[in-house]
Amino acid sequence: MKKKNLIIFTILFFSIVSLFSYLKYANEKNISKVDKNISNNKSNNKEISEEGSFKENTSDDETYKSNIMKNVSYSSKDTKGNEYTVNASQGEIDYDEQNIIYLTDVKAFIILTDSNNVTITSDYGKYNSNNLDTIFSKNVVINYLENKITGEYLDFSMKRNSMIISRNVVYTNLENILKADVIEMDITTKDTKIFMFQDDKKVNIKNKD
Repeated sequence: MKKKNLIIFTILFFSIVSLFSYLKYANEKNISKVDKNISNNKSNNKEISEEGSFKENTSDDETYKSNIMKNVSYSSKDTKGNEYTVNASQGEIDYDEQNIIYLTDVKAFIILTDSNNVTITSDYGKYNSNNLDTIFSKNVVINYLENKITGEYLDFSMKRNSMIISRNVVYTNLENILKADVIEMDITTKDTKIFMFQDDKKVNIKNKD
C-alpha cells in the first residue's frame, strides 16, 4: 500500500513540475512575441511618422505660397520725372488678379518735378501695379503745403493725373474750413473742383477767424 502511494505521489509530483515548466515556457514565449510585436509596431509607427512628416513638409514647401507680405513698398517714375511711392505695413496679393495688392496702414508720396509734393495716408488701400491707380479708404488724409484734405475714400490715378476724394470731406487751409461731398483735384496744377451730390445742398465754408 505504501509503495503504491509512493508511486502515485511520484507521478503526481513530476506531472506538476512538468506543468509548471510548460506554463513558464509558454508564458516566456508569449511575452517574447508580444515584445517583438510592440517593437515592430514602434518601428513601423516611427517610419510612418517620419515619412508623414517629411511628406507634409514637402507638400507645404511645394504648395503653400503666402500672399501676405510685410512692410511693402512700391515705387515708380514717369517720363517727366514725377515719382510715386506707396508704403504699407502689410500687402496682400489678390489670387485672381495678381496685379492687385490690398494694403494696410498706407502712406504714399507724390513727388512732382514742376509742382508741390503731396503726401497721402489711410488705413487701407488697393494698389494696381499695372497702371499705379490706387484706392485709399478710411481715415484718408492728404497734405500739400499748408493744405489738408480728409475723407473716407480717395481715387488716385497717375494716368488721369487726378485725385477724387469723397465721403465726409473736409478741406482746411490757412484761412478756411470747407465741407463737401466731393473734391476733385488735378495733381500737377492743383486746380480743384468742389461740389455736393445733390443740387439743393451747398458746400459749407467757414472762416477760421
